[in-house]
Amino acid sequence: MAETAPRGNRAKPGAQELIRWSEALAGIARTGLGFTESLYEKERFEEVLHVAGEIRAAAAEQLQEEGQPTGSSTASELVHEWLRGVGEGVSGYVTPKVAVGAVVGNAEGEILLVQRADSGVWLYPTGWADVGYSAAEVAVKEVAEETGIETEPVRLVMVLDGLRIGITQIPLYSLVFQLRPTGGELKAHPLECRQVGWFAEGALPEPLAGAGMWKEQAFRAIRGEPVEVLFDWPRRPVWRREGEPN
Repeated sequence: MAETAPRGNRAKPGAQELIRWSEALAGIARTGLGFTESLYEKERFEEVLHVAGEIRAAAAEQLQEEGQPTGSSTASELVHEWLRGVGEGVSGYVTPKVAVGAVVGNAEGEILLVQRADSGVWLYPTGWADVGYSAAEVAVKEVAEETGIETEPVRLVMVLDGLRIGITQIPLYSLVFQLRPTGGELKAHPLECRQVGWFAEGALPEPLAGAGMWKEQAFRAIRGEPVEVLFDWPRRPVWRREGEPN
């Protein structure tokens, strides 16, 4: 049996962890509502949604104390929003959204980064997976739209859980491809980006989203080193907190 830390010694869960727990509970409840026809079960699942909303509200309080963006939704507003999104059967099965990112390096070994218009943080080009496109096609399209640079795919380098690494408050999986530039000129998208540019590993801009997770992998790929696809290693149990003993 795995050892656990004494209750009094456990660290207070962080806001990102509370968000992950909240979204997981909400996903379970919404999926249950989409499949059940039992009035009793529907009532129980709606109770779970209210608990998830309170957890999310507690996370917002922590973010506010830390001076970070929190969004404006209250617990009751979140529950209402979650309930509006409940479908039936397969369409009601809640899964993470899919985002596609691109690591693009030039001949000088610099990485292509964009400063997002909404948050002001810097990150490699990324966007939601569009229906009708393959993942690699989305990566090429996003780079062209956000930066003006034309590219071609090289390899898949990362598959990341956005909630786990703390780059989002929305449940998503991020598929990150390495792309090779083939033409075009730098030009920031007028609505999605404040700035775009090429940056050396030792001169990256701030604030930089989630760099501790992807920076080393990205620059190894840019240098042409053999890299395995980076992914989030399974926790045992899955719901233990980061840094807690197995």
